[in-house]
Amino acid sequence: MPDPNKKEDELAGTEQPFVEHLMELRDRLIKAVIAIGVVAAVLAVWPGPGALYDLLAAPLVASLPAGATMIATSVISPFLVPLKILLMAAFMIALPVVLYQVWAFVAPGLYSHEKKLVMPLVISSTLLFLIGVAFCYYFVFGQVFKFIQSFAPKSITAAPDIEAYLGFALSMFLAFGLAFEVPIAVVVLARVGIVTVDKLKSFRGYFIVVAFVVAAIVTPPDVVSQLALAIPMCILYEVGIWAAQLFIKHTKAPEETEAEASGN
Repeated sequence: MPDPNKKEDELAGTEQPFVEHLMELRDRLIKAVIAIGVVAAVLAVWPGPGALYDLLAAPLVASLPAGATMIATSVISPFLVPLKILLMAAFMIALPVVLYQVWAFVAPGLYSHEKKLVMPLVISSTLLFLIGVAFCYYFVFGQVFKFIQSFAPKSITAAPDIEAYLGFALSMFLAFGLAFEVPIAVVVLARVGIVTVDKLKSFRGYFIVVAFVVAAIVTPPDVVSQLALAIPMCILYEVGIWAAQLFIKHTKAPEETEAEASGN
């Protein structure tokens, strides 16, 4: 006869054989790849790889002198570079489907209080990464390219290489996308108990220094992009402290809640 005082594990009976886990993982990966492939096929028809590259290069082209264009120094660059951008855009557009497949795979193995923590973090981290990329493209690129071109001697005609620009753009997107994940890192550190919220508050001054050091390392050597990365990081750090307090309050395990109640 079961003990009425002993709580039943909500995950009891949900175990699956290892082979079934592998098969489900395969099916989830296939669905994610299909989603990316479908989006890539649509983008290949409209607006097309060339138009996508023109969109990516628009901030740089707008800052070039009148009549100047970008160049391709490799024979296959005019084909390969737009194809890379097509795949990158397809992945970003299909990202909600990809993340849903990841969530559907891991969710059955999580407790209810863990689901309350993981799902909001997955959604918010995705949104923050995309916001960081958009901030870089719509604000930082235009200001940085204008700043750089203002220092170019009149005897030099700017003609950037399309492959070099792609590498620069991707590295900047990655830097700003990850920088905008600061609140997520703060929330996770506080929620798992590595640091307390009070410690995070006392670390403010040190984080400002860290933010400016990171900005100086990962961005071009100009003050515009460095400030554009460091200042949002500092603001997002404060957002992370506030979010950590909220998450800790609403994602506690039942045992933690009972322990606090008994302690009071």
